[in-house]
Amino acid sequence: MRKIIIGVMGPGANATETDLQNAYKLGNLIAQSGWVLLTGGRNAGVMDAASKGAKAANGLTIGILPTNDTSAVSNAVDIAIVTDMGNGRNNINVLSSNVVIACGMGAGTASEIALALKNHKKVILLTNHPESKVFFQSLSEDSILIANTPAAAIEIVKEVLSHY
Repeated sequence: MRKIIIGVMGPGANATETDLQNAYKLGNLIAQSGWVLLTGGRNAGVMDAASKGAKAANGLTIGILPTNDTSAVSNAVDIAIVTDMGNGRNNINVLSSNVVIACGMGAGTASEIALALKNHKKVILLTNHPESKVFFQSLSEDSILIANTPAAAIEIVKEVLSHY
């Protein structure tokens, strides 16, 4: 049986402390649920924090890297997929995930949310940016789901997966 992959997308260098705490908890809860975590794979921001959280719960982590340089891979990534595709790897992130959780907000995260919507994927927003919530919900009320905590995001994931 194919494993469930949950993508956690969020800012790297510009992640807030709240983003990092939420990402760590998300990764941990994803691993505890028996799912595989997929991130951007680098040792920065949300992707690193989520991977560390998953590893703390003995989870399996996949990192989709934007370059061909593996020196910036998070130490918490089990499987590093080297793409040398830059931001083009965002489509791989989204298409490889059963559900996408956007933790925080940045330009790259916004592009991943948009790609997910274009591909009819459910996206859970866990962010303190009210304008992001309004904007993305205006694009797709059915596919954008809002969570205020990592635990609430995981409950939404479970609900989404129950319809697969």
